[in-house]
Amino acid sequence: MIYYKTEEEIELVRKSSLLVAKTHAEIAGLIKPGITTLALDKIAEEFIRDNGGVPAFKGYGGFPNTLCMSPNDQVVHGIPNDNVLENSEILSVDCGVVMNGYYGDSAFTYEVGELDAETKQLLKVTKESLYKGIEQAVAGNRIGDIGYAVQQYAESFGYGVVRELVGHGLGKNLHESPEVPNYGRRGRGVMLKEGLVIAIEPMINMGTRRITQHNDGWTITTNDNKPSAHFEHTIVVRKGKAEILSSFEEIEKKING
Repeated sequence: MIYYKTEEEIELVRKSSLLVAKTHAEIAGLIKPGITTLALDKIAEEFIRDNGGVPAFKGYGGFPNTLCMSPNDQVVHGIPNDNVLENSEILSVDCGVVMNGYYGDSAFTYEVGELDAETKQLLKVTKESLYKGIEQAVAGNRIGDIGYAVQQYAESFGYGVVRELVGHGLGKNLHESPEVPNYGRRGRGVMLKEGLVIAIEPMINMGTRRITQHNDGWTITTNDNKPSAHFEHTIVVRKGKAEILSSFEEIEKKING
């Protein structure tokens, strides 16, 4: 069952999504060699609660923390720990918030210290593929148009597009219908209508698209141990042009000093 949102509900999703964006910005400047993901997680949880939200992921399906923090070859669902971040690593951070009964969800992959050109390109292309998908999220198109745009762009650089993990609708629940794959065929799948709120979230691997889930029940890594990047926006389908409800603006200000 697909649940289309009223303008009032869209505003509530926007508020939650903007708290997600501010939470990202709160830790963005701290993601440097020498800090642990667990320390970042605690800062994020405190910030969310201080601003009237509740961490959406903590306790969800038994997940133990506020943020999914996935370094290097971890694709998604990494559990924060006491390991120190090292120079030349990447860190994918996925954050969700629930506030006033509505969810927001957004992910960003951060550079830790100095990156090599090959990994920098992976991050750049993954983020660009997200916006290629968003361009297709307009009334009258279909779900397959979003996935096709992401897949075509990422694969043109020789990257692997993860199949098993997908974007999703969201609103009163963190995961609602429809699923939003990062691959697909044009003109296939659910018709997009105004008021559909979805999270689009390309997970793009430098090498193989194949992945493995670890024994902790959460952590997912690439099968060839090459890095993976993840960017995600919450958007609402409109006529002509999708509206992005989350934001990378404050994150990028922090990163770029």
